[in-house]
Amino acid sequence: RSNLFWLDDDQWRRIEPHLPTDVRGKERADDRRVISGILHVLRSGCRWKDCPPEYGPHTTIYNRFTRWARRGVWENLFRELAGRGRSTATQMIDSTHIKRIALLRAQKGEQTQAIGRSRGGRNTKIHALADAKGRLLSILLTGGQAHDCPPAQRLIRRTKAAKKLLADKAYDSAELRQWLTERGTKPVIPNTSNRKQPFSFSKKTYRQRHLIENAFCRLKDFRRVFTRYDRLARNFLASVCLAAAIVWWI
Repeated sequence: RSNLFWLDDDQWRRIEPHLPTDVRGKERADDRRVISGILHVLRSGCRWKDCPPEYGPHTTIYNRFTRWARRGVWENLFRELAGRGRSTATQMIDSTHIKRIALLRAQKGEQTQAIGRSRGGRNTKIHALADAKGRLLSILLTGGQAHDCPPAQRLIRRTKAAKKLLADKAYDSAELRQWLTERGTKPVIPNTSNRKQPFSFSKKTYRQRHLIENAFCRLKDFRRVFTRYDRLARNFLASVCLAAAIVWWI
């Protein structure tokens, strides 16, 4: 069927070296077919049990996704691929809200699964760092009520120091600016309206920040990223990392 997603030869050559090889007992189902099935579910947003039979049993597709999410395989795949294309000239940081599916009731312990309540209801926030071409380099999840600034340092530390970092007013913090300067990075961040002593920044350079906004739009083309269906944060993060790897690095 024409609406199915299949990894081509070039994509598979980039993915295969980063997959687990410690197979014990019965030989596992074909990796290429199973991962294509996982990506079909992420893109279409269908239920796991509605995965087309061309990919094999839906239980195999779901179990492979969750088992490797538990082991961190999908996150490591993204980090390895993104690490090869890092740019240290210009980077940009931002976040976006992801709506938690409204049909699911609030559950005890959601705050530990990167789910919080903000004006838009129960949601998750994806924090991301991108290079000068708008390709995501690192990803972090928090509850939707979290402010952008506190997770910024944790996210930025995962990459090499850039010459410039672009961010919006949510990152206008004297502490963050000082930390970036000590790291050898020039902050390109506009000032909030209540700042008494404004910092200077290049408005021309700041115009490039739309690229990370575009990156979030491309990421949300995957239906299971646009809306969070997963109860566990590790499964949702695995979905985001796999989608990001396919969009920019494979």
